[in-house]
Amino acid sequence: MFSILKGFDAQAASNCINPYAVDVIRTKRRDLVYGISHTEDLLDLLVTEGVMTAAKRSIVLTIRTRKDQNSRVLDILEARGERACRKFFYPCLRLVEPDLYQQIKTYVGSVNKHIRDTKRQLIGYLLEREKEGTVAQTHKKTRRSFTIKETKRFGPEIEESSPVPLEKLGDKAAQHKVDNLIHMITTDGELVLLEDLLDDTNINTVSSSNETLLHVAAEHGHLSIIELLIREGARLDSQDNNGHTALHRAARGGHTEIVRALIKAGAPIYTLDLHDKTPIHLAAENGHLDAVKVLAKEEAMQSESQTQDTFLHRAAMEDNWRLAELLLQSGAAVDARNNQQKTALFYAVARSNEKTVTVLLDAGAKVDNDIINEAIKFSQQSILRLLLANARGALSEEALGSTLFSAVRQNQDGVVTALTDSGANVNVCDKQGYTPLLLSAELGHTEVFRVLVEKLAKLGATLSNLSSVLHLAVQGGSVPIVQTLLEKGLDPNITGPKTQTPLHLAAQCNRSDLVSLLLKAGAQVNAVAEDGLTPLHLASQQGHADTVIQLLQDKADPGIKDKLGRTALHWAASSHGETSVVDLLLSAKANPNTTDNEKKTALHLAAMEGKLDIVTSLLSHKAKGGAKDMDGSTPLHYAAAGGHASVVSALLQSLHNKGLEERNTWRKTPLHAAAEKGHDSVAVLLLEAGAKINTTDHSKDTPLHCAARGGHLEVVGRLVNWGQGAHLGQKKKVNLQATNNVGKTPLQVAESGDTPEHENIATLLKRKMFLIK
Repeated sequence: MFSILKGFDAQAASNCINPYAVDVIRTKRRDLVYGISHTEDLLDLLVTEGVMTAAKRSIVLTIRTRKDQNSRVLDILEARGERACRKFFYPCLRLVEPDLYQQIKTYVGSVNKHIRDTKRQLIGYLLEREKEGTVAQTHKKTRRSFTIKETKRFGPEIEESSPVPLEKLGDKAAQHKVDNLIHMITTDGELVLLEDLLDDTNINTVSSSNETLLHVAAEHGHLSIIELLIREGARLDSQDNNGHTALHRAARGGHTEIVRALIKAGAPIYTLDLHDKTPIHLAAENGHLDAVKVLAKEEAMQSESQTQDTFLHRAAMEDNWRLAELLLQSGAAVDARNNQQKTALFYAVARSNEKTVTVLLDAGAKVDNDIINEAIKFSQQSILRLLLANARGALSEEALGSTLFSAVRQNQDGVVTALTDSGANVNVCDKQGYTPLLLSAELGHTEVFRVLVEKLAKLGATLSNLSSVLHLAVQGGSVPIVQTLLEKGLDPNITGPKTQTPLHLAAQCNRSDLVSLLLKAGAQVNAVAEDGLTPLHLASQQGHADTVIQLLQDKADPGIKDKLGRTALHWAASSHGETSVVDLLLSAKANPNTTDNEKKTALHLAAMEGKLDIVTSLLSHKAKGGAKDMDGSTPLHYAAAGGHASVVSALLQSLHNKGLEERNTWRKTPLHAAAEKGHDSVAVLLLEAGAKINTTDHSKDTPLHCAARGGHLEVVGRLVNWGQGAHLGQKKKVNLQATNNVGKTPLQVAESGDTPEHENIATLLKRKMFLIK
């Protein structure tokens, strides 16, 4: 009988001297990853062939890039074992990527010429399948499925193979019997019989469940057979349909000597099965402490080159505290670090695995600042208390202080309580001078603030710029914190940066609720800061109408001037002002004609900024439209210079077109100002209102000189064409020959410029003077 079986084996072996399919995948991985361009089609075929589940196909397709998808497919194939890898090459790869398939086939054939090893067998498999002719029929059916439904390119109608000749079926049946017999002999532990059969048999033959002889021997605890198979070159990394290696099976069965033998031969200890479990998981789950110890010892021996997570790291991540206990009992290093310099305790804390945290701490795991901060990040109060209880003396005062500030920033009141109970200094200062109480007030973290007050944090602490806790609380906008501080007796008129009181800040931030609270507590409504500003100044400056109302109701004085000589009305009329605030101040009897240190009225500032509504409101309250500042400029000068046509119109209407010839210190009229800045629409308004077109300033420049010097072609054109066609005696006609105090005409001024605009102006003036056509 054995001679017959040997004959079958010899016949099979003669075709099996090329590399394994799984070896080819590993060797040619890069070519496959970058060469497969129809990944989705390939996945459909793999599902049809039973190599992959539809669920895994869906998961692979969620991966972003094709390269990463291909890489994941190859990972799955390797995990599934030799049979899956064969089907990948034939029929799947041949159907989807025929050119790439031929490249791989050529490579395998070339390897076959140089390597004579009965364990290497892919080319024989491919040739056999091609000889059977399965591809043609499968390909035909597959193509038919393409046309049926685009989204199911490889449908269930694809057959696994075409009919096989009877003599071939006979060969396969005989080989199948041989394989079954060898597996039975291995199961029974018949060493001598197995030795006879192995002479002509592939040592890595697999059963229907992808188990090798090594799997079987490990499962049944046959050490002598394990040693034989290892000597004969059995693959140590082969995985069955559950993803188990021989080491998984030996560990699960508690066959410690086999575990030791497999490890000594180089069996991988970190291989994951389909449930993401390593051999040590299975040993621990089944209570095989000796096997756990052997695996843990091996890991310790590999620790010098260890860059991945240890068994203990994985147990911590999974909250597998029983495995952690066994590992620690087996001598696992409790503070071993992975390539990210993290210990198992760090991961147990990061994943809130409290039971495992307890096990690790009981084993003496060290607690550092990173681990404490990880507990704070996720607000794990019970775990934090465990860590702090085990870290007494291990954490410096500086580290505890840093941790306390971190908890304050995250508004974790329970964590703050745990830290202070464990000895953290409640009044510690950071590099910016903040105490935890100051920081909580600024951030408006009410719960943390309450805890710190209960822990007797100092209320009188200030920052280096003299900001008190009350200033910071107002800035943070927390009514409960401000109320607590006032109830604790803090002075509502305490001065801070630039001698501002908390009321200044509340007014500036438009916190009317805090303004009311401070005023009721006795805050001085007209308190003056270092720059002379009152809360009313600041609220008016920012346009905060609600706060202005509150302050005025509490007798704020709108007549107080700051160091620039400005009242609240000046600020309300300037850049950030609001018409509603101006109206409120005017209703409170603010004087619209009060001047600042530069003799500017609120109307000057509003005209300068082009705020028509505010200008109109001020004029309706008898603001002087012709008021001059210290430079002699009127609001009309500023409106003209700013190009604010609507404001110019309002001022002209209010002045009844008077003030057109008012001159400032440089004897410039509003028309000069508009021409100088190039505001054509304003120039038209002024000319139509009767502004003199040829008036001169202190340099004897006319508006035309000013426009020409500035390169304002549009205004120049407006001026030179003004009054054309009128009676010869019309005074509004521009004087093209006027000379200034250095004897230059507008044309000469334009020619002195160096821009294209100046050149265009010179050309225009020459035409008007008939110097050129």
